[in-house]
Amino acid sequence: MNKVEDQVILVNSHDHIIGYEGKAEAHKKNLLHRAISIFIFNSGHEMLLQKRARSKYHSGGLWSNACCSHPRKNETVPEASNRRLKEEMGLECRLKEIFFFTYNCNLGEHLFENEFDHVLLGITDNDPVPDANEVEEWKWVNTGFLYTDVYKNPENYSYW
Repeated sequence: MNKVEDQVILVNSHDHIIGYEGKAEAHKKNLLHRAISIFIFNSGHEMLLQKRARSKYHSGGLWSNACCSHPRKNETVPEASNRRLKEEMGLECRLKEIFFFTYNCNLGEHLFENEFDHVLLGITDNDPVPDANEVEEWKWVNTGFLYTDVYKNPENYSYW
């Protein structure tokens, strides 16, 4: 049996909890589960990107938003967001949920993202001190540059 930390919260299309599953199994079985995506900006209106560590079991070596993760059983979205931002990026700042959405994509290698994703926004001028097991690189980018680069080089970015 998987440890509690390795489990995700399975939800229905209204984000109501319907069960729990191991994180890897949920991604293999294409099960809808609760997730968080954190976007961090600085006062210069630049967005913080991280390059996921190549050792990650999916999307390793790809650029992504500041932090993505999954709440644990009995953990709220704000609690999970603050915990993971600190663990993964070494950052603390006020986060505000701005919207949520669902998406489903095939990541290849028999893995899927099927998430009810809560999107949070934070602002800080502090540079991250990331966990090397999670993050290979990081950078602040102008959103105009990012928009153009994602369009020209989508293979360099995570699906989400």
